[in-house]
Amino acid sequence: MTRLEDEFRHILIRNTVPLDLERLYGSIRRVSLSFASNDGEIYEEFESFGEEDRDAGRFHERGGSLGDTDVDLIQPDAVVELKEIAERMIRSGYEKECIQVYSSVRRDALDECLVILGVEKLSIEEVQKIEWKSLDEKMKKWIQAVKIGVRVLLTGEKRLCDQIFEGTDETREICFNETAKGCIMQLLSFGQAVAIGRRSPEKLFRILDMYDAMADVLPDLQQMVTDEYVVIEARGVLDELGDAAKGTFAEFENAVQSEASKKPMLSGEIHPLTRHTLNSLLDTGEEELQRKHVPDRPRLLLLISNLESNLEEKSRVYDDGAMQCVFLMNNILYVVQKVKDSEIRKLLGDQWVRKRRGQVRQYATGYLRAAWSKALSCLKDEGIGGSTSNASKMALKERFKNFNANFEEIYRIQTAWKVPDAQLREELRISISEKVIPAYRSFMGRFGSQLESGRHAGKYIKYTADDLEGYVLDLFEGTPGVLHHLRRKST
Repeated sequence: MTRLEDEFRHILIRNTVPLDLERLYGSIRRVSLSFASNDGEIYEEFESFGEEDRDAGRFHERGGSLGDTDVDLIQPDAVVELKEIAERMIRSGYEKECIQVYSSVRRDALDECLVILGVEKLSIEEVQKIEWKSLDEKMKKWIQAVKIGVRVLLTGEKRLCDQIFEGTDETREICFNETAKGCIMQLLSFGQAVAIGRRSPEKLFRILDMYDAMADVLPDLQQMVTDEYVVIEARGVLDELGDAAKGTFAEFENAVQSEASKKPMLSGEIHPLTRHTLNSLLDTGEEELQRKHVPDRPRLLLLISNLESNLEEKSRVYDDGAMQCVFLMNNILYVVQKVKDSEIRKLLGDQWVRKRRGQVRQYATGYLRAAWSKALSCLKDEGIGGSTSNASKMALKERFKNFNANFEEIYRIQTAWKVPDAQLREELRISISEKVIPAYRSFMGRFGSQLESGRHAGKYIKYTADDLEGYVLDLFEGTPGVLHHLRRKST
């Protein structure tokens, strides 16, 4: 029996098949595409890992497709021999020794699989000391390891136990539980460490990913594992992750609502609070835009409402009403664009998107009124002495002089303002041109001739309508206007 025991161990070790990630992912991709072909849709369950960033892939679960992915944990030819040895040892009263050898070797094999999947053995204290960027990577690896671990490795391990210990139900059950316990508890330990760790907004969606991964595999785990302690621990970690997600979202809401920095964005562009909030919600990677993990609608609406209120408050730090409008346009449009390209749009709805687009248009109208009303008032007929023929030259000179001063001041200031979105920037310039250029051209047509023949005409009529239109193209670039002015004059 001692010799059989040694042979049993030797065959198990010699015929263990190392986990081949590339083949595994290729198999998952084929299964995914076969599922997709049945209903005309293509769902990629993962994205290929690069050589340097093997954890960048993500799994988007569809039912049990991972469970339909078979991997050989032991060379198939060895299974028959292992089964014969196991039967002889059990018949001879060496069941305990058989179980110990099998579970010991297979535990080590599963531990090695976790290493290959990028899961380290870390204590709760060690996990909670990891800085966020590194922790984020470990959380992503954990999510993949949970799905592969349960749906592929443990499913395969259960199948292997069923084959080797066929006909001995109690032994088969004990062997699987003993083999799987260490792997499962290592995964649960990390999940618990994250769940009870410090809550911060950037963790929100990664914790939701972890919760979903556990929720997806828990039914399979409960079906396979009969060790009540392990099952209770798994349910407990799932509950803790759920509580952590709720608590983290509450922290996120509080952070958005209470962010009270009064420092203005000098160019009126997108505030870091806006970027941080939307990036935290969406994680902005291309693969993340397809995520299904979003908070419930009332809480999401409250969060974004708090963000909008905070932005409205931050806009008041600007004394210039036009700058307030540009700041709000930039930030509200950024929110709209991020939402409309994500799964969050389904929760908020098209009406929510349309309403915010309407707000952007209202802010654009408010900008035109605040920025250009004074300059345009210089181009009105009132107060310059009646008809074009007897208009007061002094009044005309004053009007042109004031318009030039107003325009040059706007140009100097607003070329330093920034509108990052190219379409919005172009629409604003078109709106300005449509307001200002026809008014200037009309005023020049009616009254310009009365000054052009006089001395120092260039002092008052400094620009043609085409000049002004060219200058408008320099606005909102985020660079000092004087440089543009000198460059244009020199050319």
